[in-house]
Amino acid sequence: MKPFLLIATRAEDDTADGEYEQILRFGNLDEKDLVRIRLEAAPMPDLNLDDYSGVIVGGSPFTGSDPIEKKTETQLRVEAEISTLLDEIVPRDFPFLGACYGVGTLLGHQGAVIDSTYSEPVGGVTIKLTEEGKKDPLLADIPDSFGAFVGHKEAVTVFPAHAVLLASSDTCPVQMFRIKENLYGTQFHPELDAPGIAQRIRTYKNSGYFEPEEADTLIEQTAQWDVSDANRVVAAFTARYATD
Repeated sequence: MKPFLLIATRAEDDTADGEYEQILRFGNLDEKDLVRIRLEAAPMPDLNLDDYSGVIVGGSPFTGSDPIEKKTETQLRVEAEISTLLDEIVPRDFPFLGACYGVGTLLGHQGAVIDSTYSEPVGGVTIKLTEEGKKDPLLADIPDSFGAFVGHKEAVTVFPAHAVLLASSDTCPVQMFRIKENLYGTQFHPELDAPGIAQRIRTYKNSGYFEPEEADTLIEQTAQWDVSDANRVVAAFTARYATD
């Protein structure tokens, strides 16, 4: 099988490794099946998409809608390099799954308006499939309503007309979408279970997602959520697009 390519942007080794391990586990992949590029650490190497089954973009501490003067040189480079990669991925309709940061990258690339209007605090939410979502092959075996973890400072305010809305929530209208046939993004984190989000809470407790003193309470609250159906999105993607 050709491996999948994971584009990661987290600077903290333990959190970056946790994300990699969770995608391996929920994607039913061995290490040989998932090549990781830590884009925050070094520029994008030369890539041939034909060497891969698909591309996965993990979550990120970067907020794409921040004013340019607030962005670091690393963030600007990462955004430019992912955008250049999408210049090839989108016309080819090459299998793509973006988790949380995937909304800002893929939909931003496709002309969406991304801002703080529908930001969501860290925690569990109920995701509801749209009629199109109920028909999508990636969601065929997933209930119409399921729990998932979120935590983001930005989200879609103006959704592109050519994108297909697959899932929503009461607090954020765009929770999952598709462009063309094979390009997917989720605002929720399909790669996270309770231990995974607990690690993120500890890592980013001073990053403005919540008050630092709330961390222990958030860990207790998120531990009560069943997000196993959200995790199945990763497995559905890797199963559908694995190629020899």
